[in-house]
Amino acid sequence: MKRLNRKELKEFLDEKAAFYEQPKFIESDPVQIPHLFSIKEDIEISGFLTATISWGNRKSILTNAHKLIKLLGNSPYDYIMNHKETDLENLEGFVHRTFNSIDLSYFIVGLKELYTKYGDMESFFNQFNTEKDLQNAIHCFKQEFFSLPHQVRTEKHVSDPHKNSAAKRINMFLRWMIRDASAGVDLGIWKTLTPAQLSCPLDVHSGNVARKLGLLKRKQNDGKALAELDKNLRKLDPIDPVKYDYALFGLGVFEKF
Repeated sequence: MKRLNRKELKEFLDEKAAFYEQPKFIESDPVQIPHLFSIKEDIEISGFLTATISWGNRKSILTNAHKLIKLLGNSPYDYIMNHKETDLENLEGFVHRTFNSIDLSYFIVGLKELYTKYGDMESFFNQFNTEKDLQNAIHCFKQEFFSLPHQVRTEKHVSDPHKNSAAKRINMFLRWMIRDASAGVDLGIWKTLTPAQLSCPLDVHSGNVARKLGLLKRKQNDGKALAELDKNLRKLDPIDPVKYDYALFGLGVFEKF
């Protein structure tokens, strides 16, 4: 494919983003899990837990995400706020790759502490939000979330942009919560933060496509690469740069671009 100028690139990616950001996208994507709920807290919690285990085989992710929600009685917020310590024993045996019942049990306890102190996840992220982006808010979230006693192993399941991580999964979670819901994929339930602040959920697929299109030069999919990609996507659309995640992901996964 010949190198496109910026106008051609924008037209190409706008078309692909619109093509993939359709309700049918949900059928094979983890975003289907928070779509099961209508209460804000249930959407937040199910989305956060699902995004946390969203790596590896997509079929396996969906199977285990549905299993996880069932373990929480299909009422994530009620379970988190009202569980007893003995209830956590029922989580034993849950595993998705390296995320196991030890990690899940702490996530339940950590979320209860967060909701008790801040009311909801949106309020926390808004408190540490900067006008430019949400990477510092993610860093602050990780510090706050792991403020209770826990096993060190569990910390690896929340990435830290201050340690040069692209933080793909939590950036995806933030996309779900913040981007407008009108296309039927993202949920758009957080109103105090804007799509302009979002960062692309950078993974192997979106990274490879971005490099082929000249949007990314850095070879590693790390925090520095994310900053480079974000900068270039914001040139194409400063108001909603992360809509291009649909284009990059779709081109990589479905079109083998």
